[in-house]
Amino acid sequence: MAEGNNLNRHSRAMTQGLERTANRALLRGAGLTDEDLSKPIVGVASAWGDISPCNMHLNQIADISREELRSLGAVPAGFNTFLVTDGQAMGLEGMKCSLVSRDVIADVIELSVRGHHMDGILGLGGCDKTIPGTLMGICRLDRPGLFVYGGTIRAGNYRGKPVDLVSAFEAVGATAKGKIDDGERHGIECAACPGAGACGGMYTANTMACAVEALGMSPPGNSDTPAVDDRREPLMRHAARMMYYMLRDDLRPRHIMTKRAFENAIRTVMAIGGSTNAVLHLLALAHEVEVDLSIDEFNSFFDSTPILCDMKPAGRYAMEDLDRVGGVRMVMKMLLDRGLLHGDCLTCTGRTLAENLEGVEVSLAGQDVVQGFDAPVKRNGPIVVLRGNLAPEGAVLKTCGLKEVVHTGPARVFDNEETALEAILQGNVGKGDVVVIRYEGPRGGPGMREMLAPTSAIAGAGLLNDVALITDGRFSGGSHGMVVGHIAPEAQNGGPIALIREGETVTIDSNRKLLSVDVDDAELERRRTRWQPRDTGYRSGALAKYARVVGSASAGAVTC
Repeated sequence: MAEGNNLNRHSRAMTQGLERTANRALLRGAGLTDEDLSKPIVGVASAWGDISPCNMHLNQIADISREELRSLGAVPAGFNTFLVTDGQAMGLEGMKCSLVSRDVIADVIELSVRGHHMDGILGLGGCDKTIPGTLMGICRLDRPGLFVYGGTIRAGNYRGKPVDLVSAFEAVGATAKGKIDDGERHGIECAACPGAGACGGMYTANTMACAVEALGMSPPGNSDTPAVDDRREPLMRHAARMMYYMLRDDLRPRHIMTKRAFENAIRTVMAIGGSTNAVLHLLALAHEVEVDLSIDEFNSFFDSTPILCDMKPAGRYAMEDLDRVGGVRMVMKMLLDRGLLHGDCLTCTGRTLAENLEGVEVSLAGQDVVQGFDAPVKRNGPIVVLRGNLAPEGAVLKTCGLKEVVHTGPARVFDNEETALEAILQGNVGKGDVVVIRYEGPRGGPGMREMLAPTSAIAGAGLLNDVALITDGRFSGGSHGMVVGHIAPEAQNGGPIALIREGETVTIDSNRKLLSVDVDDAELERRRTRWQPRDTGYRSGALAKYARVVGSASAGAVTC
């Protein structure tokens, strides 16, 4: 292999200061030899944590890449980022910490890599925010780097039927409605998460893993391979080799993460029926690499991309089923062959997307996980951006499982998630209502909590097609039904959602891409003059700091 001067150019530049004896002594104390000091240092950033099945295996698989990097002639330098697992925090104060963790993970990687003069980064993540957060840190530095996903969890089994985390949440609503007893709820809870890996449907972690692969920043096949699978070891070794070649060739994120690459990612998210959180995270990633991407651009992909995959939460299948029939690579190949992807985009393999997909077979016979263009799951994508007098900066509607969303009804207004959930569980929300949950935005929460508990309670109560829910907070990838999130400006910034009153008529229309309240502009402005932001109760610490610096959800809720 002709490494030449390219491979160590970063290393020499970044380690000039290490000629000082004290610094060299510290590196020797960490186990480096004279020979090691001439090699590139690759940070292996792992979001490991044994409190979460999504991430509890990450250090084990990171060690495989570390071993391979060392055999190739690099010095792997492992360090931890951290995690806040959405499913464990859901419905609780801890959920306020989830989105905050995304940007802090990016900061941890930036500071660790800058502080220790690392030449490249191989990052690993397993749950929702560890994926975009790790990639944000990698691309912020614009040094050779790539991301590896820890993989999806296998489905649980309860009384012969597959179950997952969302099954457990929906069981709460079903229990409250008297549809199942507490023993059955407990049984579903115990069976839902059988081992390592991220939540199994096309929820946020699996969605973002697919998006990152479509961006070109992960090894091919990375997003499909389950966490517990014999293919995991060769994938980790392949990732290490790719990392080494990126160093050798000075291949950096901004060479890969172009506007056209983001268009590939958005298209893929639409085709797989992905999570609304992809909008937030792709906007944040575009911000990090200075790509001009606006929230309104998602609508052209919604209009022109059918949903091809029948995936949970609205569909029948989990990520391991998609893997079994050909994976996201097969879906991307279908899109490419249809002229819907930019095949000339460079990827972290050093090859183009089209070259990576050469030899991928498309086989739709004998399976119904992936549908063809002639009979898709849905003619339009799963995510549409709405505007109107309730969302001047935009809002995000999830349409999975629904042919269209056209709903007009009276507002049931709640100033936090807890009071809304209580009303739903007590039967105080009825058919036709529009549940409004406000002051849960990036600043107002603070932290922009996900509303999986209220949406699951609505689903469990059998009101999925009869009750709409709108919020300046977010939705879990596991949420489905008539749900609108990311409303901007948020209530804490004086957005119209702060001004709406109980009983006023709200309209959601996916055809017209409209979110409105039947109150004229002059009246909304009169109310705004008397409005004051709420006291969040956080005056110091990470959440208070986040509330001071975070931007609008319509631009990715970024902090820098």
